[in-house]
Amino acid sequence: MAQPYARRSLYENKRGFGETDLCTFPTGIVMNTLVIIESPNKAPTIKSCLGKGYKVVASKGHVRDLPKSKLGIDIENGFEPQYINIRGKGELINELKKEAKKSDFVLLATDPDREGEAISWHLSVALGLDPAKTKRITFNEITKTALKDAIKHPRDLDMRLVDSQQTRRILDRLVGYKISPFLWKKIKSGLSAGRVQSVATRMIVERDDEIRAFVPEEYWSVTANLITPKNEPFVAKFYGNADGKLDLTNSDETKKVLEAVGDGDFIVSSVRKQIKQRRPLPPFTTSTLQQEANRRLGFPSQRTMMIAQELYEGVHVGEKGMHGLITYMRTDSVRISDDARALAKTFICTHYGDNYYPATPNIYKSKSGAQDAHEAIRPTDPSLIPENVRGKLSADQYKLYKLIWERFVASQMKNADFDTVASDLTCGGYVFRATGRTMRFPGFLAVYGDVDDGDNSEDGDGTLPELAEGDIAKNHGLKPEQHFTAPPAKFTEGSLVKMLEEKGIGRPSTYTPTITTIISRGYVQRNGKALEPTELGRITTQFMKDGFPKIVDYDFTARMEDDLDLIENGKADYHEILSEFYADFVEQLHNADKMIDKIEYKKPVEETDIICEKCGARMVIREGRYGKFAACPNFPRCRNTKRLDKDGKSAAEPEETDPSKEIISDEKCPNCGSDMVLRKGAYGTFFACRNYPDCKTTKPYHKDTGFKCPLCGKKLVTKTSKSRRTFYSCEDYPNCSFSCWDIPTDETCPKCGAMVLKKKYKNIRYCSKNCGWTSEGEKKSES
Repeated sequence: MAQPYARRSLYENKRGFGETDLCTFPTGIVMNTLVIIESPNKAPTIKSCLGKGYKVVASKGHVRDLPKSKLGIDIENGFEPQYINIRGKGELINELKKEAKKSDFVLLATDPDREGEAISWHLSVALGLDPAKTKRITFNEITKTALKDAIKHPRDLDMRLVDSQQTRRILDRLVGYKISPFLWKKIKSGLSAGRVQSVATRMIVERDDEIRAFVPEEYWSVTANLITPKNEPFVAKFYGNADGKLDLTNSDETKKVLEAVGDGDFIVSSVRKQIKQRRPLPPFTTSTLQQEANRRLGFPSQRTMMIAQELYEGVHVGEKGMHGLITYMRTDSVRISDDARALAKTFICTHYGDNYYPATPNIYKSKSGAQDAHEAIRPTDPSLIPENVRGKLSADQYKLYKLIWERFVASQMKNADFDTVASDLTCGGYVFRATGRTMRFPGFLAVYGDVDDGDNSEDGDGTLPELAEGDIAKNHGLKPEQHFTAPPAKFTEGSLVKMLEEKGIGRPSTYTPTITTIISRGYVQRNGKALEPTELGRITTQFMKDGFPKIVDYDFTARMEDDLDLIENGKADYHEILSEFYADFVEQLHNADKMIDKIEYKKPVEETDIICEKCGARMVIREGRYGKFAACPNFPRCRNTKRLDKDGKSAAEPEETDPSKEIISDEKCPNCGSDMVLRKGAYGTFFACRNYPDCKTTKPYHKDTGFKCPLCGKKLVTKTSKSRRTFYSCEDYPNCSFSCWDIPTDETCPKCGAMVLKKKYKNIRYCSKNCGWTSEGEKKSES
């Protein structure tokens, strides 16, 4: 039964849980204290930091959510949400209740953001926690110092954060629940719409439209190869004339320059020397980490956040024991604490010298609207040099930690200094320019270099020979080159996150789930690093622009994010925000209902690589009551159909796909060394020695699922138990222990990026790494 919105019992009644009782809560005293966190993966690190007297348990994400079977929001009663306990969490809730009753005190230590605050509030209601012995603590890093400081400063639940998260959840439910039926009716069943996912899909569609409509424009460059009076070679590039810069837009203009210059000598008309500085970039936020990890390491955003989560949760680092290596990874702030700045100063001065630390510490300003209660993403201890902990980390963990460590340390160092020179040379009435740049002082580049990092300086790299006004440079040839302007680049995950952030759409915690959603639902596909819209994504975007233009309007979506920030800061009432949104939304629903039958949208057809053996056509995917199948597009003239496996291929047994070819195992027969050949018997498919009957060795055939093992990355294969039940296991068993009864999926966990499994007989999905995420309790689902 749906539970009422009982939120004000902890907000208005401050007795016990409020400021009036703060002095009665024994801060910092080690007693029988229960600490409730979100992810069980953090538990070992937190336990080792807290020591005796504390029991650490995990809620595994949300324990309550809106029901899936109905809207679950009483619109007429102030948008009151009707929460229910998430299916499958009953046993966990009962266990947490028992632990809370046995404890003298309870500390709610969920993540330090809106979502974490909401989970703490839901726990307090679902577990019936006694306000007199319950407090909320937050920490940005999992270290002994940070945890002890958090326990010394417990606080009340911040209901402004809860209101903000709840408003987002209600908005997402209203949009998804009300718009999705329109998509089902006009385009395809099972589709969904969402405030952020629909806007992100629109961005990718419109970028693709720009690329398709792009008309290249011609332009030319001319490079002069010159020699100084001291016989030193250098190059100068066409700049313009005495009046300023000129663009060469065709071959005729270029020919005029070549004829005017000919083989004449160049005269140095000006030499300008400067010392230029390059400032380090600020430490990472969530979005800039995802962008740089994608650009430098090739990591997709899900992978970046999964690895960052592991670094935050902690690893064993020698004498320090279990230790969180980085601060909380969902943040849009570039602020760092005074303690962190002091640690950075000590490290820089010790390892690089005092001259590498600026006279005035580098202070970076967060963008407008940033949640400055959080710090930037940084190493918890700069003295833990990446190379020194490399043996404790996986290859990907090491790469990401090194990136975060270098960016932070560099952000606290001095600017890099360069000597730059620009010389203008004239010949035939035209001006050519030669530039050079040499490093004067490396500064932060001693730590974080090797790419331009957004430095758009026109100063060329490398030295330029010493030149003086009036010098004559010999002309050793002109090199004209034709160029064409390039279309806008396709979005990558990194550049999409950057665009979302620039337009104020979404927040650090939503970028990765948004990208995961639009890919998993078939609106967008990856092509290498690039993100491309599918035909389904194009049709759905056009429908949203026709029927619900405000929902996919960039400015409108950004204003909604700003409204959520106002609620969090106590500057807006969530009832008013929801009422204003819904009044306009109802009008959009009414208009869409009127126009839906007037416009026809072409339903997307997904082709396969399967050729119809009856008529030769390329078969397409259709959906029936029992799922997807391949059908001939020439229906009803040709009625051929085929079953499909999960990869969209014909579901025939391997040897049936081409009877003329044998399928041979990579492994040889362990008894005689002959090939092991795929055979089919009464009990299924298996590998048998080619020398049968002289050698009767057999081995089971494990069909490749097409998925990677979430533990070691090797192939995940199907196996059959003694009771003839199918299960899934790593091909490297027993070296890798991963196995499961439930079905692997293409979906990745929006919380940690791991593979998602689907229960065989229930429509429930959950994280293969048991980080706490389930489809029943999905934090930010846009249902």
